[in-house]
Amino acid sequence: MSAVRPGTVGTVGRRLVTVPLAVALTGAALALFLLAAISAPVVLLFAPRLRLLRLSAFLLVYLLVDLGGVAGAGWDWARCATLPGPARQERLRQLSYALLARLLGVLRAAAGRLFDLRVEVDPPIRPAGGAPAPLLVFARHAGPGDSFLLIHALLCDAGLRPVVVLKAFLRWDPCLDLLIGRTPHCFVPADGDPATAAAIGALGAAVGPGEAVVIFPEGGNFTEGRRARSIAWLRRNGQLRRAARAQRQHHVLPPRMPGTLALLAGAAGAAGAAGAAGVAGTAAEVVVVAHTGLDRLDSKGAVWKGVPLRTAVTATWWRVPLAELPSDRTGREEWLTDQWSRVDAWIGRRADRSTEAG
Repeated sequence: MSAVRPGTVGTVGRRLVTVPLAVALTGAALALFLLAAISAPVVLLFAPRLRLLRLSAFLLVYLLVDLGGVAGAGWDWARCATLPGPARQERLRQLSYALLARLLGVLRAAAGRLFDLRVEVDPPIRPAGGAPAPLLVFARHAGPGDSFLLIHALLCDAGLRPVVVLKAFLRWDPCLDLLIGRTPHCFVPADGDPATAAAIGALGAAVGPGEAVVIFPEGGNFTEGRRARSIAWLRRNGQLRRAARAQRQHHVLPPRMPGTLALLAGAAGAAGAAGAAGVAGTAAEVVVVAHTGLDRLDSKGAVWKGVPLRTAVTATWWRVPLAELPSDRTGREEWLTDQWSRVDAWIGRRADRSTEAG
């Protein structure tokens, strides 16, 4: 699969800003951590959770990991510099996935120690063996770091190569900019560029065995404010039936259709073309991911009060063969809405259990 890179103009200029900025922020984070560590014995008497120490320590670790990733990406580029073009790109892609897995592993371990982060997945994730089917992963988006946990699970637990659809502002993270930029991806601009859906569809058309295209159909983290605005938008645009269903869903945002449907169409079109040509291949599958536990951390104040975490992050997932989906756009919209209703119901049951346990 070749990478899709909309919006790469100004890449060098951006990196000339982001890397020095990351260095400066690391210095500031170090100063904040030292201040928190020095004051910890006194603070412990009044605030035993030591939130400032925990948060400043994780910020420092994150920035150090980010800079380490930039250095590692530079070293990988030097190692591949003498290879011919296609071989260099493929080797860089492999090395980038390996480096990303190591970096996410460090962040995952740090979050476990500093925030008491625990993740429980049912059914468990098992390593993919042989030539696993191409996957289209549709995930709920709620809470800080949920996308990192998902990518870590795909890379490190399932042994898959993630192909990520993510917001363009994340290119201002220099490590992500470099590593994701060397793998198949699509950065989604904030201005709603019409070409974005086509780029996402191209990812679906090119996904192969052992790869998983990851998209967050809601387009942003769940908050009550975003939910209200999304429902109002549906009503203004005459989508009253979808608005009514979204009104009944209390834990998710109504999925945005253009990019998600383009991904399905791209994968279905590629499968149809392969079948017509008599080419044997592994049929793609859709995986829907639901999770809860981080969704209550929906503001700076909530993050401050929620550290360390009191409950585990719980997740579930299910597969749907792409061939079982409706073939028309209307049918796929209805199918996706039904899946999000299932996600909402699962989260609601988890919330009810937490209330009863409390």
